[in-house]
Order: sequence, then structure tokens, then C-alpha cells
Amino acid sequence: MTVLDLFSLRGKVALVTGGAGGYGRQIVRALAEAGARTYIASRHLDALEAVAAEHRAEGHDVRALCLDQGDEASILAVRDVIKKESGALHILVNNAVARTVKTGVFEDAAKIDESMHINGTGLIVVTRAMGEVMADGGSIINIGSMMGLVGVEPLNYRGTEMHGWYPDYFFHKGGMTNLTRFFASYYGARGIRVNCVHPGGLRSPSQPEAFVRNYSERTCLGRLANDTDLMGAILFLAADASRYVTGTNLPVDGGYTAK
Repeated sequence: MTVLDLFSLRGKVALVTGGAGGYGRQIVRALAEAGARTYIASRHLDALEAVAAEHRAEGHDVRALCLDQGDEASILAVRDVIKKESGALHILVNNAVARTVKTGVFEDAAKIDESMHINGTGLIVVTRAMGEVMADGGSIINIGSMMGLVGVEPLNYRGTEMHGWYPDYFFHKGGMTNLTRFFASYYGARGIRVNCVHPGGLRSPSQPEAFVRNYSERTCLGRLANDTDLMGAILFLAADASRYVTGTNLPVDGGYTAK
């Protein structure tokens, strides 16, 4: 086996929750191009079907499923489809996140509860359900955020109408840091690795120039992430190349959290 063989995902089966967003698309492409049969699952089935169709046109095996992370029955249904069609799961990427809190600290409590249920309880339920059909030696990758490692930097939003005061998001992404260690311990006896990637800000055409400038100055590399920056880290953690790596939290943030 060569070193490049260690990065191949041929014969592997992957599930990515979400998959139609900016980082989700990168994750799906990394897995599919490396050879994995890749399921993408969320409530937004039409958007996922469009992504899957693009990949199938390129010869990749990408399939879309409907998944409501706030509904255990929906999660178990996805688990059962994967088991029936593919036998076992080798890679799980917990990428989906619901942004129900829109206004900030004083958002309605019901919206905060909804966020906690989907992004907290739902994350645990997805992980344990897919763990039941995961092959020994598999890989679970949680998608956190650099916001789970640091506090809010108000200067990033200077000169804009944006703000970063979303307590639920910081709570979830911070909690994901140690939940990763928990599941690494829980699944370790089966050789299943559990790691967390913490991406930084992704460049978007909708972002005000002031925000782009402020945020970029805050990083070591002087820029936001582009549409391929996450792919290498995902492939490394999904593949056998990282088979002795578990319980880690990897910032992929251009050095944002290093300063």
C-alpha cells in the first residue's frame, strides 16, 4: 500500500448531514472524488438532489436522503436506508446545523430551545444511531467552528450591520469540542475514530467589504476560506491516513485562533 492509497475512499460508504451549503459542498466533493459512496441528508431535499445530480454527472456515487435532525424517527429511517442499500457505514460527517436564533442574545426562548434540540440532542441521536451501522475502524467527523474555540470579536463587524451575538451557536460549537472527545472514548474499542474540524469564516459574495477586511486582518493568512480549503482536512480524517488520530480538534481557520 502506498501513501496515496491511504487517502483513497474506494469501497467506503459515507453520510454527510447537510451538504448543500458552502462547507457542505466541499465535504461532499472531497468524499465523492476520493471514491466513497456518499449519502447527503437534510430537510432540504430539493437542494440536495441538485448537488447529487451534479456529482452523478461527473461519475460520482452521491445520493440524497431526507433527514430532520430534530426528529429521531427521521434519523433512524436514514440509518435503515443506508444499512439496506450499503450494508454498513464507514464515514459520518456531522455537518448539519440549524440557525434558528436570528436576532441575538434576547431571541425568543422557544427559538433557543429549538436550536438546542436540533443542534444538541439531534447531534447526539444522529451519532449514536449511525454508530449502530458503522463498520469497526470507521471515522466520525464533527464540523465545529472556530467560534467554538474563542469568544466573539466585535471588531470583525466594525463598519457593518452584522454582529456575532448568537449564544446558542457558540454553546453548540463549544460543546462539540468535548463531545468529540466523549465519543472518541466511547467508540475507541471498536477502532472508530472521532475528530472535530473547526472551520473559519467562508468567503461569500454577500459579505460586506468591511467585514471581509476586518476578519481577514484577524487571521494569520490574511483571508477568509475559499471553496476548497476544507477538503484536504476532511479527506485526511475520513481516510486510513489518519487511522491513529482520534479525539482531536483541528482548526482550519487560516490561523484565526492562533492569534
